Order: sequence, then C-alpha cells, then structure tokens
Amino acid sequence: MPVYYGIKLKLHPQVYEPAEDTFLLAENLAVREGDLALDVGTGTGLIALLMARKAMFVLGVDINPLAVEFARENARINGIKNVEFRLSNLFESVEGKFDVVTFNAPYLPGEPEEPIDLALVGGETGREVLDRFIGEVPAYLKPCGTVQIVQSSITGIEETLRNLEKVGLMGEIAARRHVFFEEIVLINAKPSDCV
Repeated sequence: MPVYYGIKLKLHPQVYEPAEDTFLLAENLAVREGDLALDVGTGTGLIALLMARKAMFVLGVDINPLAVEFARENARINGIKNVEFRLSNLFESVEGKFDVVTFNAPYLPGEPEEPIDLALVGGETGREVLDRFIGEVPAYLKPCGTVQIVQSSITGIEETLRNLEKVGLMGEIAARRHVFFEEIVLINAKPSDCV
C-alpha cells in the first residue's frame, strides 16, 4: 500500500491516483489549526486527510461513488476521525461555510465516459466544471476564507483569475510546477475585501 506524506492509501484504477497536481496542493495547503475545510473532488481522500491533521473538521466530496468509498476506507486505515466523505456533484450535498475550500479541477476537454474520467475531463472546453465551481464557491466561504484551485495551463490560468474576480475573489498564483507539456499552477483566492 503506497504511503504519501505519511498517509497510507488504498488505490483503485477508477479513482484518480495522487499525482503532480495533488502533490502541488498537498505541499501548499492553506489550512490552519481549528479550520473547517472542504475538499471538492476528493478522489482517494489524500488532501482531505492531510488537512484533517490541522483542521477541526474536513468534508471531502466527489462525484465518483468509488472515490467516496475509497476515501472513507483510507480515513479508516489511517485512523482519521475528523473527516467525512460524501457523494456530491460539486456543492450539491454541501451545506455550511468553510475556512478553506480546495479543488483539483478536471481540465481536459471532452465528455467523461468512465468514473476515472470525472477527475480529468472538464466538459467541452475543459473549463465547464471549473467555471461552475468558481461561480458557486463564494456561497460556501467564510468571511476571509481561502479557495485553493489546482489547474493546468492548458485551460487558461488568466481566464480563471478573471472569473474569480467576477465573483469577488482575488486570486494569485501561489505555486507552480512544470510537467511534460503543461504547467500546473496552484491559485489561492480570497474575497477581495480581505486581500
């Protein structure tokens, strides 16, 4: 069983396996002691489980039922109790407000065919899922909360920054990593009156 940052993970071929984009987020988490955190598109649950080390409570959601099942199992294996995993298409099954919301966005253009594709394919232009997330996330953010988005340069980083601004969030590139033919960036965004 592979171990990432001290967390043992049970993997499944139809659940997104932690990769460079996951590690970029894992190494730059904005979660602080006592926070309430939300991990959207939780996959194996790694980011949620890492945030649970500091957060008071973490909710991890995923549209893939297998991801939710494996994330729950991974929490059990690691004895992490202050985390809950739910089946949810973005914010559908989420209520409340959070100090930190993380999202490793799917970004390949196309339509998902298998469960694993949900982690990678973001709709016709590759931005549909990300743009829906940006439009909805402010409603789930505590005053001065932080949104952390991982995305690829393939889907247009400037466009993400502009779309965040439209919903009253100021985003900046907090970290970046070059992988093959793309750059993966981590964008941190806060309400503009908190920057």
